[in-house]
Amino acid sequence: MSNTPEPTPPASNPGTTRIVAGESNKPKRRRTLEIGIAVGLVLLIGAGAAVASVVAKNNETKPAAATTPAAELRLGYFGNVTHAPALVGVSKGIIASKLGSTKLTTQIFNAGPAAIEALNAGAIDAAYLGPNPAINSFVQSKGASISIIAGAASGGAQLVVKPGINSAADLKGKTLASPQLGGTQDVALRAWLGKQGLKTNPNGGGDVAVNPTENAQTLKLFQDGKLDGAWLPEPWASRLVLQAGGKVLVDEKDLWDKGEFPTTILIVSKKFAAEHPETVTALLQGHEASVKWLNTASAADKAAAINAALKATAGSTLPADVIDRSLKNIVFTVDPLAGTYKKLLQDGVDAGITKPADINGIFDLRALNSVTGQKTSAAGLGQD
Repeated sequence: MSNTPEPTPPASNPGTTRIVAGESNKPKRRRTLEIGIAVGLVLLIGAGAAVASVVAKNNETKPAAATTPAAELRLGYFGNVTHAPALVGVSKGIIASKLGSTKLTTQIFNAGPAAIEALNAGAIDAAYLGPNPAINSFVQSKGASISIIAGAASGGAQLVVKPGINSAADLKGKTLASPQLGGTQDVALRAWLGKQGLKTNPNGGGDVAVNPTENAQTLKLFQDGKLDGAWLPEPWASRLVLQAGGKVLVDEKDLWDKGEFPTTILIVSKKFAAEHPETVTALLQGHEASVKWLNTASAADKAAAINAALKATAGSTLPADVIDRSLKNIVFTVDPLAGTYKKLLQDGVDAGITKPADINGIFDLRALNSVTGQKTSAAGLGQD
């Protein structure tokens, strides 16, 4: 088992803020977890009810598109290998170079719902996150909050469990973790358990207790034998396997046609996009360049660049075996894989996280297609 220290924020990093959902310095007792989850559920429901009014307020006046770029672009992303286009694009200056005179500032999040809350509150303008929080925001705001403008990564999410667990049936009565209630891996876990005949509920009850927990804390709890497993993105799935002796019970790619499912996408506030279309195009130019770099660089160069970015944002790097395993599980792509979104929505409904809804209009891929010169499809769910 590795003694690699858990990532902690550096002492100072001008222009970058690290926002972590549910972070703790030591494992919580079960009762504390239950209380925290219940409070989180209340906040999630309250936030969902508030999204429409917040977005409506932000969109009371809709000025014509600016003829000059925005003075600043505030971008959110996670310190995960599945967010490598953001990690590399920011740390190597690729995105900033395309933005020109527009200042780039960044915030680091642990999971999608927290990033969506910041975007809907006007604290950030664009974000890399998983698809389910984007769907939830679009549904709750009746289409007024966000647009998905590109994909970033496919694959790289797994359910890792203790060695003695060999089937879904073995999970009954066990405790699992996900990064945050309503996040993409949380929805995937709950939907999969439901298909196995195992009930969950957002407050941690049911046949299987699902405790939304910050990723670094999940690793520590799993190492201490206080968790039976977790559905996590990379590099955390690899860390549970390589540093905590876990085994993969479900690789999410096995649940999807051709193994393709979106793990990370790029979204933008509709208000910001309407006011600063040139800046959105510039962001996409930087994003495409970052994805191209990742897909053409050597494995060693990719690992070095990602680790340098993680050092800057989280304070530590990943062991070579962890980053190598992580990268083998991920495909970096600007295609958001729009054809998967009806299933993603239904998974959220099945998990009790969202409601049945019409998500037509969630994509605006026009700027992406103008940048790439290709025809990335919105699958009938928006403009392409």
